[in-house]
Amino acid sequence: MTGALWGAAPYPVVIADADGRVVELNEAAARLFPRARPGASLAATMPDWLAEAHRAADRSGTGAEPVRGQAGERSFEAHPTRAPDGNVMWWLVDDTDRRRAETELVAERQRATFLEETSTALLSTLNIDRCTEVAVRLAADHLADAAVLVMPGVGDRLPTAFAIRGAGVSRRTVQADPVEVPGLSEALQGFPPVPSRRIDPGELPSWAVPEAFGGPVGAVVVTPLPGHGTPVGALILLRRSGLPVFSENEEISARIFAARAGAALSAAQMYAEQAGITTILRRELLPPRLRHVHGVDFAGAYRASVRSDLIGGDFYDVHPGADEAAESLVVLGDVCGKGLEAAVTTGKIRTTLHALLPMAGDHMRMLTLLNGALLNTESSRFVTLVLASAVRTGDRVRLRLTSAGHPPPLIVRSDGRVEKAATQGDLIGTLSDIEATTARVELAPGETCVLYTDGITEVRGGPLGEAALFGEQRLMDALSECAGMPAEAIVERVQMLAAQWAGNREHDDMAIVAITAPHSGRPEAAERHSRGRETRR
Repeated sequence: MTGALWGAAPYPVVIADADGRVVELNEAAARLFPRARPGASLAATMPDWLAEAHRAADRSGTGAEPVRGQAGERSFEAHPTRAPDGNVMWWLVDDTDRRRAETELVAERQRATFLEETSTALLSTLNIDRCTEVAVRLAADHLADAAVLVMPGVGDRLPTAFAIRGAGVSRRTVQADPVEVPGLSEALQGFPPVPSRRIDPGELPSWAVPEAFGGPVGAVVVTPLPGHGTPVGALILLRRSGLPVFSENEEISARIFAARAGAALSAAQMYAEQAGITTILRRELLPPRLRHVHGVDFAGAYRASVRSDLIGGDFYDVHPGADEAAESLVVLGDVCGKGLEAAVTTGKIRTTLHALLPMAGDHMRMLTLLNGALLNTESSRFVTLVLASAVRTGDRVRLRLTSAGHPPPLIVRSDGRVEKAATQGDLIGTLSDIEATTARVELAPGETCVLYTDGITEVRGGPLGEAALFGEQRLMDALSECAGMPAEAIVERVQMLAAQWAGNREHDDMAIVAITAPHSGRPEAAERHSRGRETRR
């Protein structure tokens, strides 16, 4: 049979009998299996997978399915053909390239899936600490036996996160020089990574290896974590001794992962910075907590127009007098508009008014200067204001009230009467010349002056869903029932009623300030209201 056409075939061909012995083989097969000879055992001279496939084909007595396996560094697909004499002819087709392509395709699909899951996990949080832990844990579980994430530090102090495959994440700040790890100093500066084969694992300092790693390091990858413009750190991947070194494809996967992790960490850092700035700004722009000052009780409340916003266009401030004999200045205002832009204008106005405190004795002077300051800005926003100067005299509180385009304050008397303060004026920031009148009011013990913004009276709603205005009259009726109550209780009551009236509807910013002349003992009006409620019950 050696003269048959199959003998000159470019593919290895082997003919074996029912006893598993070589009958004949062509020149290509002889080169592939140098120990194979006619009469030799398949099991002794050829790969196990081929010998086992031949035994299976012999037991079945029919042709068998093609099988695949390795022969040296090459991959073959063996196709059996049964001859009339019962022997089996094995045609071995070299499919090394196809197998390599299939393997690479599977690996690429797995890498794409991993990177997609990685992106989802990394972008699921904007908390910088959580994002760091997710990044180093994913790297340890999917790319290496352990991972170390190093962030730029101050001096020789490096914030570092460690993870071992299947274990938790630990964090600490190490005192070390990045140059101790080959390629780390460059990676922290955003330079391209040093190939893994150029890094001697034996040169790693002890701090760069997790304490629970166990055993020597066999291979190392150091790659930068690129951020938005500047690197956010570097990633060190560790593989145990005795395992294969990192391949070129694995290094590429590590760099792609690092790019996504770096982008996520950079976004988290930017969010943290912006959140910090926002917190500071909100702290400066939010109305202050009010308290008892120089014998006068002050209380205030603020509710922004949008639930997610903490700041807006309504504001109030209390500037205590130098001593008990000096007036304390209360400012309540409403800037045109709402949201962050209105809040920015609010901040400017509050700053300007603070600078004008030396002129607090002259309300008109303060308002005129504030009006000029607003007219000289690029902003087209205007503001309505109420200025209230309060001082304790004996058991009473004397007030000077000046409204500039704002609803006049309401005075809650001890007998339940509610009066409007006789003050009115032009709004601030539209006219070059403004006018305003100042009202003088005296509060007896237990009486209160209420300053409010139109967000309370203009809120729409109602128990029947008719979207009616809360209105000034409802506010006055509610205050009438609050006669003799402390300042905080009045503020809380009005705010609650306005919120209930609005329900889930949108509303403007709301602000309210109560100025109360404190008293000792229970006022007659409050006692009379209480007896009335008990009688009705």
